Amino acid sequence: MGLTKKIQIDGQDVIFRASAAIPRIYRLKFGRDIFKDLMEVEKSMKKNDEDKSNLDIGSLELFENIAYVMAKHGDKSVPDSPEEWLDNFSTFSIYQILPQLIELWGLNIKSEEVPKKK
Repeated sequence: MGLTKKIQIDGQDVIFRASAAIPRIYRLKFGRDIFKDLMEVEKSMKKNDEDKSNLDIGSLELFENIAYVMAKHGDKSVPDSPEEWLDNFSTFSIYQILPQLIELWGLNIKSEEVPKKK
């Protein structure tokens, strides 16, 4: 089932979806672990402060790949490559989008937790 969130990017509404399938889809598409990549991108951002940020091109690419997979999962009409998808936007701010994707992912993980018996 998963959770969805609509985020406006460059004047367009984009639907992102988080579900248990995301880590597998990401691994199959990019050959990488989404959890490690998310941690790396978060660490590079330094508390969402552009002035203290240490984002390099590799972290930016990881973010774009994560956003792409979650957008494609939310809307099957999204193009088949991140490059084609990103070409639809003139701006794509990691500082605007990543915190919302982390929140969506966090909400998804929280909803799938099973309470342990004491």
